[in-house]
Amino acid sequence: MTESVKEINKDRVREKLYYSKLDSGLEVFILPKKEYSKQFAIFATNFGSVDIKFSVPGEDGITEVPAGVAHFLEHKLFEEEKGNVFDRFSRLGASANAYTNFTSTAYLFSSTTNFYECLEVLLGFVQNPHFTDENVEKEKGIISQEIRMYDDNGEWKSLFNMLQGLYHRHPVRMDIAGTVESISVIDKEVLYKCYNNFYHPDNMVLFVVGNVGVDDTLELVAKNIKGNLSEREEDIKRYYPEEPDGIHAERIEQVLTVSQPVFNLGIKDSNVGFGGKELLRKDIVSSILLEMLFGKSSGLYQKLYSEGLINDSFGFDFVAEIDYSYSMLGGESPDPDKLFGIIERAMEDMKEENLQEEDFRLARNKLLGRYLRNFDRLEYIASNFVAYHFKDANFLDFIELLEQTELETVRRRFKEHIRPWASSLSVVSPQ
Repeated sequence: MTESVKEINKDRVREKLYYSKLDSGLEVFILPKKEYSKQFAIFATNFGSVDIKFSVPGEDGITEVPAGVAHFLEHKLFEEEKGNVFDRFSRLGASANAYTNFTSTAYLFSSTTNFYECLEVLLGFVQNPHFTDENVEKEKGIISQEIRMYDDNGEWKSLFNMLQGLYHRHPVRMDIAGTVESISVIDKEVLYKCYNNFYHPDNMVLFVVGNVGVDDTLELVAKNIKGNLSEREEDIKRYYPEEPDGIHAERIEQVLTVSQPVFNLGIKDSNVGFGGKELLRKDIVSSILLEMLFGKSSGLYQKLYSEGLINDSFGFDFVAEIDYSYSMLGGESPDPDKLFGIIERAMEDMKEENLQEEDFRLARNKLLGRYLRNFDRLEYIASNFVAYHFKDANFLDFIELLEQTELETVRRRFKEHIRPWASSLSVVSPQ
């Protein structure tokens, strides 16, 4: 075993995780699963759509860039001077993809053969941007079409209208791709500045999982990470506007071509500003709470379903980030306002003592079962691990923290978070 490798035992998931940090600052995690025939790798940067105001280590002043730069960069990195990266993966028998969300950008592939060749391609194209005036202008047209397409998507608009209802100033209220206007002022200089700042290895992580060798993987990574970069002495600082505790709007409605009304109901969380295990614990506790309140076995769900106000499209989630968090419910409903009224009254009338031990254990076991089932999916492990790594937490601690959660913790979270006055309803209605 290479000396610089640390072995991290995670007994609750019966896994051994291997960790190494290169001189460049890149953190590499490898989770070998020899019983699998598949491999999966994700190379991600801690740079998402909300990062539009930041400092560059070693520079004075604050840089502010247009909305949509992180997503624009994701598009451009797949374009090489000669050819297309997807074609190279395809020839190796691998499937490649990428995504940009609010807080990160990730490049990934899955393979059953030629894993090390594919990993070399992944590391190569992400580290070699090719921006010109011409190809940046061309990309603006492509992304503008994508933005317009999502502007006509009822579910997408319902989500972002909800975020605009919840947040006054935080950039999470802006579309991940930006707007047609904001991307129109992006040029190659902006792209290179953001790339050089956020795509430095000390702001990135590589996670590999599946039937792979630890030493072979680390050796290849060391050879393919730029050797002229060392870890920076300063961290990137990100600046977000001060966000009021209250919501921006109680209700936002938009008319689009949908078959029946689509809704999203958001509940803003004011307990923010921290990461690490405490954030992962908050995510777990909040997810248990939502399951108890809105899961299929809850009385509220049964009432809404029996009255025809929700159907099988109904779902809920808790989004836990360092600088913002919220709960959301969504789906189709013939009468979103009646649905909202019932939920609002239920939130006002319920007391923490109404949350019972039996329902708590059922919800906690459901969350555990979902985690264990998904743990067979390499993509699930990798994407969640990377997301929580950027929040200073280890996703493999999930079971341990879940088992430590008690009903009283959930009751306190209910009192803290489920506040009708902190909720916003977004509705997309048929034309």
